[in-house]
Amino acid sequence: MNKVIINMDVEQATINKNIYGHFAEHLGRGIYEGIWVGEDSAIANTKGIRNDVLEALKKLDIPVLRWPGGCFADEYHWKDGVGPREDRKRMVNTHWGGVVENNHFGTHEFMLLCELLGAEPYICGNVGSGTVQEMSEWVEYITFNGESPMANWRAENGKKDPWKLNYFGVGNESWGCGGNMRPEYYADLYRRYQTFVKNYGDNNIYKIAGGANVDDYRWTEVMMREAGSLMDGLSLHYYTIPGDFWLGKGSAVDFTGDEWQVTMKKALHIDELISKHAVIMDRYDPEKRVGMIIDEWGTWFDVEPGTNPGFLYQQNTIRDALVAGVSLNIFNNHSDRVQMANIAQTINVLQAMILTDGDSMLLTPTYHVFEMFKVHQGAARLLVDASVEALNCGEEAFPRINVSASKNHQGHVHVSLCNMDYSQDADVTVDLRGGQPAKVQGRVLTADTINARNTFEEPDLVKPAAFEDFTKDGNSLKIHLPAKSVVVLSIRD
Repeated sequence: MNKVIINMDVEQATINKNIYGHFAEHLGRGIYEGIWVGEDSAIANTKGIRNDVLEALKKLDIPVLRWPGGCFADEYHWKDGVGPREDRKRMVNTHWGGVVENNHFGTHEFMLLCELLGAEPYICGNVGSGTVQEMSEWVEYITFNGESPMANWRAENGKKDPWKLNYFGVGNESWGCGGNMRPEYYADLYRRYQTFVKNYGDNNIYKIAGGANVDDYRWTEVMMREAGSLMDGLSLHYYTIPGDFWLGKGSAVDFTGDEWQVTMKKALHIDELISKHAVIMDRYDPEKRVGMIIDEWGTWFDVEPGTNPGFLYQQNTIRDALVAGVSLNIFNNHSDRVQMANIAQTINVLQAMILTDGDSMLLTPTYHVFEMFKVHQGAARLLVDASVEALNCGEEAFPRINVSASKNHQGHVHVSLCNMDYSQDADVTVDLRGGQPAKVQGRVLTADTINARNTFEEPDLVKPAAFEDFTKDGNSLKIHLPAKSVVVLSIRD
């Protein structure tokens, strides 16, 4: 028996819209070919940014976009990416495939992309191989309104007025590709570097410190103890990997039912990680002033056969859609502490929203989940109590149904449900307390097979449809969830 109680009149912490953020790193075909084609391209573009991708991303209401990395951030020197493009320094992307980076997509191009999308920029600065002065001058270049060396240079490069920059990350994965540092050492570096990430005029920067890798609770402890008062956010990175990171992560499309189960179980693990890191943060920050920033998350499989292993190009199936739905529900349910999340990544890399091939593009199942779930952005989380059946995974088990609910400013309630069972439908009773559900509508994303995906030959194989497989009885809903499905209900009084 699966029963869910939704208290429509018990509003909890607001679901920060930034939980639905994205991440675009200079990696593989994520920026070049995916977002940037250049102004001389035969592919229709707006000042070099391809129009088809732009229009598709606009429909997601992307609130915030993280750039330029990732590991790339700590080898990126921003001054190489401004000024006339033909004069920009070429560099080798040592982290991702050893390819030449021509720096044609730099600060001006990224800020233009954010403006066109209506997204706030989240820039990650270079601590690993960069200097304090370099980071300080980047912030000055972007945000200073007046006469200064960097502001004058910005004007020479075509932008007289400054941009708004609300989010800045001081380094990335400093425990690994960002410098292989100990937490004590990075904490001191963070304290130093963030001092020179200054607020100019009315621009106030939310400073994000580089946080832990998965379950490195000591990293969180040291950072909160040594630098918690000097940060606004602390990051956490976690990828859902059914296999072994180094020996073989597993195929994105050729997998068994057992691998499906393992993937779901590992996706759910982020709930435990958030809870345990939050306990540490609460000791130093009981008012929850410092946000948990999950700025890298998503599935990570082996690359598609025949593609550059450094480009991290993987297909995207209904399994990825379930991971996205489950993860977003978990973030919603931790909205008191989680203030931003950025799926990795936006185009052609890892769990992407969009895949491109030349002038063709397709929307992935993950894209559709983000489009369905955008109704939660900025809404009040509702108190939910669920008693659901379990699914077995080896000697362990996990809940079959995953759910979150919210109420928006218009008083409309949205409920997102995931049936993680790949083979069996599920009957769910939802009791709606504290309101009268006069009108209920729904949408569903599901598929016939566990590895169903959109291809350039069949780009619409997996897409949302109207969902009507429910009955209303007073304040109760009887819902029949298809196997491997994501459902979003809209409920109005």
